[in-house]
Amino acid sequence: MFIVALACVLLLALTTVTHYEALSSLNTRLASLAIPNRSKLLVVISTAFMAHALEMTLYGLTIYLLTKYFGVGALSGPSGHSLASCLYFSAETYTSLGFGDLTPVGQIRMIAGVEALNGLLLIGWSASYTYIAMERFWNLDAARRHQ
Repeated sequence: MFIVALACVLLLALTTVTHYEALSSLNTRLASLAIPNRSKLLVVISTAFMAHALEMTLYGLTIYLLTKYFGVGALSGPSGHSLASCLYFSAETYTSLGFGDLTPVGQIRMIAGVEALNGLLLIGWSASYTYIAMERFWNLDAARRHQ
């Protein structure tokens, strides 16, 4: 149980720092990008997507390592023991889609619960940042053309 709790704490810290660094880096560089303002929103969405993909991958790899090498649970389902299955399970958990054909068994259920809450918070953070970026850049190009 200790290894799973430790993994949860480390994953929370690592994904939060990863997300903070992605958005912080974006925030400092976005205004100086020499592209149209509306295109900056594509950069925002792409960066947020890549950050979320990395965070889901961290959870998926952790689940894979814990189930394969530490025996703290498993994913029950048709192909629950492969890395691809762990990554798929992580994506559906992180996005709060819910369990489908794979369900966690044993102590890794704790990681699934933490991942769902963490994903919800980080997706909300990205949505908030995207909204702020849209307010900042959405109509600037059109406003400059009309002046």
